[in-house]
Amino acid sequence: MAEETKEGLEEIKEEEKSQETAENSETGKTTETLEKAKESKELEESQESEESEKMSPDDLMTMWEEALKEAQTSETQKQESSKESQKETPPSQPAKLEELSPSQKTGVYPELEFILDIPLEISAEIGRTKMFIRDLLKLNQGSVIELEKFAGEPIEIYVNGKLMAKGEVVIVNDKFGVRITEIISAQERVKKLGS
Repeated sequence: MAEETKEGLEEIKEEEKSQETAENSETGKTTETLEKAKESKELEESQESEESEKMSPDDLMTMWEEALKEAQTSETQKQESSKESQKETPPSQPAKLEELSPSQKTGVYPELEFILDIPLEISAEIGRTKMFIRDLLKLNQGSVIELEKFAGEPIEIYVNGKLMAKGEVVIVNDKFGVRITEIISAQERVKKLGS
């Protein structure tokens, strides 16, 4: 029985050796093919370099000219194909518009009639100043508050808290009034809305 197991072990060892040799031969073949491929590439490169060295400058110039011509023809083909794709767009048709007739409504701004009854708060500001609380508490009847504006300078007219115009103070029937001297432009009003 011991002899049989020895023989079995020897057979197994021989099989393993034969497998290893088969694997080694396969890897040897792949490394040989890789080496052959490298050698062939090197040969091709050396042949190309020898050919380019053997070529005269005139031959090189003709090769360059041919390459440039091929590049130009491919560019023109691309341009022509893009022009064709642009030509394929459908033609446009002019818009049909109806003629406008003057409206029959009366008034300066007939399209704004629905907002004409909205109330607005208008205030005229003669000037401004800043005070401390202690100075405010010292005020009595007859005290004078200095404003930042000078005499004769136009006063500002605010509509709902936004500056809309400038004017001067007038007296009408024993009441103060404001004569508008300047309307703030729409651009300036928009700038002030943002700030």
